[in-house]
Amino acid sequence: MGRPNKSDIPEAPAPAIVLVRPQLGENIGMAARAMLNCGLGELRLVAPRDGWPNPAAQRAASGADAVLEAARVFDSVADAVSDMTRVFATTARHRELTQRVVGPRRAAAELRQRVTSGERCAVLFGAERTGLHNDDLVWADTVLSIPLNPDFSSLNVAQAVLLVAYEWSQASASGEDETLVTNTARPATKAELANLFAHLERELDESGFLRVPEKRPDMVRNMRAMLQRASPTDQEVNTFHGIISYLVSKKRRG
Repeated sequence: MGRPNKSDIPEAPAPAIVLVRPQLGENIGMAARAMLNCGLGELRLVAPRDGWPNPAAQRAASGADAVLEAARVFDSVADAVSDMTRVFATTARHRELTQRVVGPRRAAAELRQRVTSGERCAVLFGAERTGLHNDDLVWADTVLSIPLNPDFSSLNVAQAVLLVAYEWSQASASGEDETLVTNTARPATKAELANLFAHLERELDESGFLRVPEKRPDMVRNMRAMLQRASPTDQEVNTFHGIISYLVSKKRRG
């Protein structure tokens, strides 16, 4: 394929690629290479197994040094997507959560539309052996499923990044037939949703609704997934906070 030239990160707005608990530096480097091939430059790493920076990643990146040098490391998925308003999560397996599922082409078109309108978006990719956990998936609005041979759908993480990044590069930013009119409101960030989750769960614990310990994790995940699917605005999140506070104060007064 020839010797690649080193290149700077593209300046055009684009979604961030988030690798969750990546194990091999080589896969991080190959993912960075795939990203830059397709015009993506923002890489975020959640708890990389072998630490960061990783010399093996640089060797495998084949010139995509700028992506690796600008990569940011986070302790958790929640931290990595806190400033995002839209998150897609890649997974090949059906999960217990009720979530919207789209293919790479549809996801790319939606990402183009939202990024063009000024939203901050990200795509999550799981670890090589285990993929994404349910606790990771609750931070996503939508699941991105790559249609492959049902009898053999195993992809290297860098291959998955390349497939999604390629669809992004091919998606047209024009001709979209759906928009969301929010007037003065803006889409809520994941950090704002996290605050809402904490508020709601705290009051549900206080009320005794989450009183069964063995059921609590699944109930909490399902509530978070439901609110993520709703894609609320910042004003709607504030309204929800107000509703919770009012109901709690009314019960205490009564």
